[in-house]
Amino acid sequence: MTTMDRRDLTPEALAREAVRDALADAGLSPGDIGLVVMANALGGRLCDQGCIRGQTWLRDAGLGTAGVVNVDNSCAGGSTAMHVAVMGARSGQSPVLVVGVEKMWTGSREQTISGIEDGLPADERAQLRATIQNNAGSVLMGLNAQWVRHQIEVLGTTAHQIAAAAAKARRCASRNPLAQFRTRVTVEEVLAAPVVAGSLTRLMCSSFTDGAAAAVLMAGPVPGAPRIRASILRSGNGELDYHKRLEDTVAEAWKEAGLGPADVDVIELHDATSAEELYALESLGFFPPGTAGAATVAGDTDIDGSAVCVNPSGGLVARGHPLGATGLCQIAELVHQLLGRAVGRQRLGARIGMAVNTGGIIAGDAAAVGIHVLQGA
Repeated sequence: MTTMDRRDLTPEALAREAVRDALADAGLSPGDIGLVVMANALGGRLCDQGCIRGQTWLRDAGLGTAGVVNVDNSCAGGSTAMHVAVMGARSGQSPVLVVGVEKMWTGSREQTISGIEDGLPADERAQLRATIQNNAGSVLMGLNAQWVRHQIEVLGTTAHQIAAAAAKARRCASRNPLAQFRTRVTVEEVLAAPVVAGSLTRLMCSSFTDGAAAAVLMAGPVPGAPRIRASILRSGNGELDYHKRLEDTVAEAWKEAGLGPADVDVIELHDATSAEELYALESLGFFPPGTAGAATVAGDTDIDGSAVCVNPSGGLVARGHPLGATGLCQIAELVHQLLGRAVGRQRLGARIGMAVNTGGIIAGDAAAVGIHVLQGA
């Protein structure tokens, strides 16, 4: 994974750096790769590269004529690419190189927000913009604020608990040299930050991020390497609420992996906001409804907590959220955790990891949910 705190690198440079490091870690040369899967969300709008992004940005990486598959699935592009890579490895195209890259800082905040909102159907955007007003001017943060209202009014979550999740994210990120935001903040500072929408303050929300991540998948066991126990990708169609879609999708992941929430040592989940970290933990079955906040305040979800370790990388809120790369940033963190090399933020004895990445919204439903369960060697 590249560093997440720079704005001066091109998507080509970011992608090549992640690929170089992943290949070196795997002990492979570029010519060994049988298939490349590239995830990106905003290249067409922000980088003048609407098509063949993988071929273009990796043309100097020495990958020869390995087939390149380009994936665009909004914020879930990384996990979607990972799922395609798993299928490719299983079909005999191993080794498979999977890459996610995003360049979000290009000088126009309005264009970047518009690109993010491309994760909504075009015919829904105008209505949502007219009905969801907020200080950030972001429809998606407005939708998140509606979920927060439900958390507070129905589930009993408090603003203090949400702020505690944000402070935990920054605390974890302060131990991650690649994270975007490595300065610790207090709960009080989180609560006092400028309001974005509803009860959400700036420090509770993920930010624009430039970055890339890459992984190499092999068909069959590799000595000393983690293995994938489950790879699930599902797309919502508007029939379920977003968090009900999480429940349904994780049930498939548990079934394929032969595991349950109690078996997971560390999870990297899609905390577009700190409130969503709490809601997702409950939807995924790690805590009963309305209780993840109290567990977070008590320190149970921290690196050395008594429950599952949540987002030791800092998550989207603090490690960063480079849309199409985020799902692979999660995978990178889990691999480091399972190999025992997450220096300064290691969950001791981590054996089972889970990555949960979502993207886009269709009539209140998640447009894509990607879940991967990894087991250490």
